[in-house]
Amino acid sequence: MDIAFILSLLDATLRLSTPLLLACLAGLYSERAGVFDIGLEGKMLMAAFAAGAMAAVTGSAWAGLGAALVISIMTATLQGAAAITLRGNQLIAGVAINMLAAGLTTFLGQQWFRQGGRTPQLSGEGRFGAIQLPFAQELSGIPIIGPIYADLISGHYILVYIAFLAVPITAYVLYRTRFGLRLRAVGENPKAVDTAGIPVNRLRYQAVLITGLLCGFAGAYFSIAQGSGFGNNMTAGRGFIALAALIFAKWKPVPAMFTCLLFGFLEALQIRFQGAEFGGIEVPIQAIQALPYVLTVVLLAGFIGKAVGPKAGGVPYTKER
Repeated sequence: MDIAFILSLLDATLRLSTPLLLACLAGLYSERAGVFDIGLEGKMLMAAFAAGAMAAVTGSAWAGLGAALVISIMTATLQGAAAITLRGNQLIAGVAINMLAAGLTTFLGQQWFRQGGRTPQLSGEGRFGAIQLPFAQELSGIPIIGPIYADLISGHYILVYIAFLAVPITAYVLYRTRFGLRLRAVGENPKAVDTAGIPVNRLRYQAVLITGLLCGFAGAYFSIAQGSGFGNNMTAGRGFIALAALIFAKWKPVPAMFTCLLFGFLEALQIRFQGAEFGGIEVPIQAIQALPYVLTVVLLAGFIGKAVGPKAGGVPYTKER
């Protein structure tokens, strides 16, 4: 394999792992606070539709991103009200969000745009373009270092840089700030936090809102960066893979990044293997497309070891009087 192929594969890995990483970090905040969130898929789908629809109407990718963030945060608030205020089952609340998003985005897309649930194709200012970092062209001629900087590090959408910048920010917030300490404590022993005079439910709502914010970025990436408009079910289970990555990383931000990169690499690999022949036999495309999902199950089943989540996760907190 030459360096051009390797760089192309790694470049695709970064692009494909971006929505996984954003969703994984989103789930990390809520689950660290004791709110199990399987509604990541639904929030991303709602955000993707909002971004695609707003960008189609206004012709602005930034307006689409703003709509994605607002809708995702509103969806997260709805889920938080069911799971925190009303003390409903958190898993059922997440399933309800996923089902609502799948049906509502298709219905609204059909009613508004009459394209089978899709939004119009986006172009120009309606999509985020790739960002060329300073001196990328000038340094591209330098052996090895130049192509790495010009072709791998430079030339990505702004949301890719936001996703990877969110990793050290999340690590700092969780382990170096008072808010992060309290957030982790709420997920482990909410009664002790309440005894110290810290509102448990308020902290959990804050975590859920951060989750909505990050899911908004992830959803917008699908429709106005990587894609050129919204398509039915375009998140295609990425929210569930992000949850698997979160468990695999044992609820830690830096391992979560590397796990998402691994899953992104597997997906990039399956794209390049489509139509390949092994021993003169062409492998069915369905088998190649299933490769990332099969390996996700294998990795979780065989290599993760014992993963213990936050002790108070999934349990609504009732203040004692």
